[in-house]
Amino acid sequence: MPQSNVIPGSLILVVHGAEIFDSGEAAWLIAMLKPSRTIVAGVMARTAAEESGLPVIFDGAPPSRILHSLGGPMVLANHAKTPESGRIFGSIVAFRLEHRGLIQVECSDKTVILWGDGDHDLAAGIAALTGYQLRCGTVPSERAGPERRIRGCLPGESVYVNGIIIGQATGDTVVIKRSGTTIDVVSGLTPKEHGLEKLRNTPPDLVTAWCKSGPIRHAPAAAATRTAPPSGRIAVIDHCGHELYTAITPDCCGVLAIGDDTTAVCGHICAHRGIPVLGIVDGDQDTSLPAAFAPGSVVLECITVRDDDLGKDAARMIGGEPAVWQDYVAQVLARFSDRTRIVSDTRERP
Repeated sequence: MPQSNVIPGSLILVVHGAEIFDSGEAAWLIAMLKPSRTIVAGVMARTAAEESGLPVIFDGAPPSRILHSLGGPMVLANHAKTPESGRIFGSIVAFRLEHRGLIQVECSDKTVILWGDGDHDLAAGIAALTGYQLRCGTVPSERAGPERRIRGCLPGESVYVNGIIIGQATGDTVVIKRSGTTIDVVSGLTPKEHGLEKLRNTPPDLVTAWCKSGPIRHAPAAAATRTAPPSGRIAVIDHCGHELYTAITPDCCGVLAIGDDTTAVCGHICAHRGIPVLGIVDGDQDTSLPAAFAPGSVVLECITVRDDDLGKDAARMIGGEPAVWQDYVAQVLARFSDRTRIVSDTRERP
């Protein structure tokens, strides 16, 4: 069947997650569907998409918000860690779209899922074109109560709320709830108190919060294609690695990352961009992410203080702009030498 009779030329493809890029499926779908626009949702998805070199548009909003803002034919493409978690993800997005319906291309089990009032003919056409199996999904009918259920977990996986690890799953469903400014664990989780404490400082709306479990990305970071300027602005990312892309502007010469998991995420993302990272950690990293740092990076482990406190002191040392990255790093190392030890150092040796 000719392409024009199957897929409208105005189709918009929204792609979620890093795995679909790392596996090559995003490139394959773009070639097959020839969308008018391809929009990437997700922080690590953006990293994988940048490395792929595909012609895409980046959007920091959740997939449901992106889809809700669009008009015309649209498709959500994803590659979940398991087919079950893929269906759970699709059901959540479909519910948030209310009565608009959704077509989900789920690459983990090669299915096209039609949710609610989605366009059946378009879904069937995509299934025929890709060779994927067409299935129908039932959109949940009730809005969640005060509790948030994070489903599709595997025991031992890290569980994230807005990019912060709150513990490790003990079963397939984690239940948390908000009581005032407190996020409490109801069931299914061995809590990480430091992460829960971070959420208590800025408690999220659990209905709309970004929640997931498992590895952020399996693939290693690609080699750098550019180099950060030796001086300029130093971005500070304090236990919120998912906000990194809003901070690394072209004049950014380095990133101060506070927290173990934040340092891992910042290092991985910045490696491809050639931006060095100064990580302040205290040795409780839970992120399942291949380690990567651009040249000029240093990771300091706190010995006698918490990473929060030392990180705030290091942030106050940045001062005015522009800053010289290597001078700033040297000053931090000298000031905190009695309270830290270097666990990673990619600076050039004289």
